[in-house]
Formats: sequence, structure tokens, C-alpha cells
Amino acid sequence: MSTSAQRRVLLAAPRGYCAGVDRAVIAVEKALEQYGAPIYVRKQIVHNKYVVQTLEKKGAIFVDETEEVPEGSIVVFSAHGVAPSVHDEARVGKLATVDATCPLVTKVHKEAVRFADEDYDILLVGHEGHEEVIGTMGEAPDRIHLVDGAEDVANVQVRDESKVVWLSQTTLSVDETMETVGELKKRFPLLVSPPSDDICYATQNRQVAVKQLAPEADLLIVVGSKNSSNSVRLVEVGLEYGAKAAHLVDFAEEIDEAWLDGVTTVGLTSGASVPEVLVDGVLEFLAARGYDTVETVKTAEEHLTFSLPKELRRDLRAEAAGKL
Repeated sequence: MSTSAQRRVLLAAPRGYCAGVDRAVIAVEKALEQYGAPIYVRKQIVHNKYVVQTLEKKGAIFVDETEEVPEGSIVVFSAHGVAPSVHDEARVGKLATVDATCPLVTKVHKEAVRFADEDYDILLVGHEGHEEVIGTMGEAPDRIHLVDGAEDVANVQVRDESKVVWLSQTTLSVDETMETVGELKKRFPLLVSPPSDDICYATQNRQVAVKQLAPEADLLIVVGSKNSSNSVRLVEVGLEYGAKAAHLVDFAEEIDEAWLDGVTTVGLTSGASVPEVLVDGVLEFLAARGYDTVETVKTAEEHLTFSLPKELRRDLRAEAAGKL
């Protein structure tokens, strides 16, 4: 390892929780307070191991499918969104629902419905099997075609090349998405773009911060879970923009000390579903090994917040009124 006088950490800002994740996690916590445990959550509320474990300790029960929720129970839908068929399943099971879908994902769902109603073929840029993609495709399964990267463009078949629009999973790499869109435009010159960028502000901001610090990083550590699309993308972006090495970890104890051999500068960031306590753990780990100089690399300010799901707001208001 290098001499301690030279060691430093470049800490990305913004990093960690985005407004949609914050809203979803608080929604589960408020539901537990309001209705009492257990509260069922379909899929992981957000893609982070620590967050899921913490909510489980408070009384949340995570299930893979709606049919696993006992009849008459309360179920929270995750931040990644669900297909209309999932809402139908909840009605059949007489379930009370709290929809914690990120409003930015809901925007993409609404775009998909609108363009399907206008008889467009919709080319959804995203990763096969991701929960957000499954939910969005469920809005118009006969009209939406998944495009999983630029190499998949050649496989796309549409009914009418004059009526084609592209949409995107919100958590992708900006650069990779635009590369795919560029290839789509070569194939479909009349391709329509969405009214506004589908990739969420937080995903873009975290990638921009990593691009800024990556050229100076001998090692980039991204705190996040392996099933978190935006966290995985941060590792890829870091390597693409000059980081000599990059690793994804859930917790500080997953850091291999061998990664620090010969390392002077460590870049550090976290995915949009990662609480700051996990970043603090990595900073403590690094400080104990001589990386006690921390420089913040700030590329944007974030002030966006989202209100709680309407079902929760309604019941919280009713409870407050009852106490007056």
C-alpha cells in the first residue's frame, strides 16, 4: 500500500437514496406504524439487501408473488412498478394495496399506455427480467418490444416503421441507452422520442459524479446490491471513464484488502437505493487503513421529493382528523 500521507478518498455527490427510494422505504415504515405488522411487500421494496433486512426486522414480509399474500392483508408494491395484471390479482385476493411505485416509473407506464392507444410499436430499452421492465411491458404487452442493448437492435420487428417510439428503463447507463437509441434511429429514421428523458435524474446525476472522479481513482468502490441495476451501471461507468479498478459491495466487510495494494486514491459512491449508513461504514473501513483524507466531488444538487402513496396519505389524514 502507498504511504499514508498520500492516501485519500474522492466521495461522489450526489450519491445514495433518490426521492423514489426514500418515498418507497418510508411508505413501508409508515404502513407498519399505521396498520401494524405484518405488512406484506411484493418483491424487494428497493434493490438493497440492508434495506430489506431492516424492514423485515420491523415486521415487513417480502413475497415474490401476490398470491402468496393472505386474503384480506395489506400489500405494498415496490418502487419498480407492477403490471396491471398484478393490481387485478390483488383485487381477486381482496388485498388492500399501497402502491409505492416511483413516480418517474409511473411516468414511463403512462407513456406506454398513451403510445399503445395511439397504435405505436413501443421499443423499450432495458434489461430482460428486470422488475421495472416486466411492469412496463405489462401495460401493453402486444405493442412493447424489449431492446436489450445496441446488439439487440437487429432483432427488432415492427408493424409500421412510421409509427415507432422508444422508451427506457429508468435506471440504465445514459451512454449505453443513447448508443442503443442511435442504432434504433439508423434502422427506424422516423423513430419518435419520449416527451422527456426516461432515465431518472438520480441515475444520471450519480453517473455524472462518477465520470468526474473516475480518472483520478486507482480504485472505485460502489456501495450497492448486485440486483440493483443503477449500482451495477456505476461500476461500468467508472471503468469506462478511467477508474483503474472498480468493485460493487453491499457492506464494508466485503472489501478485499488486496484491492488497496498500491492504491493512492479511492473513489467512493453508492447506488440510488443505498442508505448513507453503509457509505459511512466504508469510510470508517478506509480511514482505519490510512485513507482519512476525504474530498467531496459534487456535480449536482438534489432537492426533489415525492409525497407518500395516496392510500397512505388518505389513512394518515383520517387518523389525524379522528384525533382532533
